[in-house]
Amino acid sequence: MPPDPPVDPFHFEIQAECPVTRARAGLLHTPHGIVETPVFMPVGTQATVKGLAPRELAGDLDVHILLANTYHLYLRPGPDLIRAMGGLHRFMSWPRAILTDSGGFQVFSLSGLRQITEDGVVFRSHLNGDTHKFTPESTVETQLAFGSDILMALDECPEYPVSHEYARTAMRRTVGWARTAHAYFEKRRAALPTRHALFPIVQGSMFVDLRRECASQLVDLRADGYAIGGLSVGEPRPLSLEMVEIAAALLPRARPRYAMGVGMPEELPEYVARGVDMMDCVLPSRNARNGCLFTSQGAVRIKQARYRDDARPLDPQCGCYTCKSFSRAYLRHLFQAGEILYAALATLHNVKRYLDIMREIRHAILSGGYPEYLRTVRSAAVENE
Repeated sequence: MPPDPPVDPFHFEIQAECPVTRARAGLLHTPHGIVETPVFMPVGTQATVKGLAPRELAGDLDVHILLANTYHLYLRPGPDLIRAMGGLHRFMSWPRAILTDSGGFQVFSLSGLRQITEDGVVFRSHLNGDTHKFTPESTVETQLAFGSDILMALDECPEYPVSHEYARTAMRRTVGWARTAHAYFEKRRAALPTRHALFPIVQGSMFVDLRRECASQLVDLRADGYAIGGLSVGEPRPLSLEMVEIAAALLPRARPRYAMGVGMPEELPEYVARGVDMMDCVLPSRNARNGCLFTSQGAVRIKQARYRDDARPLDPQCGCYTCKSFSRAYLRHLFQAGEILYAALATLHNVKRYLDIMREIRHAILSGGYPEYLRTVRSAAVENE
């Protein structure tokens, strides 16, 4: 008998699907390990999740995939240095999977510092004003230099609100760039010793027809996975959820779907219910540093005077080091004093809270209880308003 064909080191395996919603649980196989989905990816913009060492992320928190930022790492320290240092995994001492974004969101947020052309975008560095250019091909090459497990195709991310005419132009440009990036990636992949995946990004602002058109055209690429971008750019949350639902319904069932830049803790189950497998957001770390701590009972704004002599743990239901070891009064003291330790302890807790939510979600899907779980989450959200 002929030998079995080799197993692709990058593939997506669906384990369970909710019959009432579009939620599903799966396993995303990557060259750097298996990722259980649905998954929340902590954001390591500069090749670090601010305040947390890789051993904390991989050990105490059991994170299996991180996100890093192409724009920032391209500017500093640069793809050539990262490649020479053995890629991002070795550079940041991270043994598990890495996803890098396209850099598009950051470039297009520069407004006056960038100029769009049909073959890419010219922009000036926010660090020193130097001029650079991103093209679909160059952003793929940059992410290959990083050694990313999952790469994103260059996209145009319009601000909100934007006219239908401009959103259509940006969406069609994004589709064209995705095709160019995909062709370049396929040509490069044949000569690479390691397996990588490239995800195109569904755009279209908050217009139903444009989201449908974009998703339908990107499906023709037969990509390893698909992202839904242009979210969390100032739009009302119901619109964001609607756009995700429309796009996810058109994307291939057998491929992972990634909603970019979302969301608040109570929103995570809503995105999963609409068919999302992967999410990322800076909120856990950014809000932690700014004094907002997410708990199983709602948000705690630690600078408030009522926590000055509060001896209770931050969240009795959380088993993280922060909650097991320190009182709310101590955390408030560190925050008020501007101590570095506060940011580390707060970030550890907030990231743990997000990961716990995703584990609850996954368990509910696998056990067949997701509709009830979703009802409970929605009821709690209404009570906390």
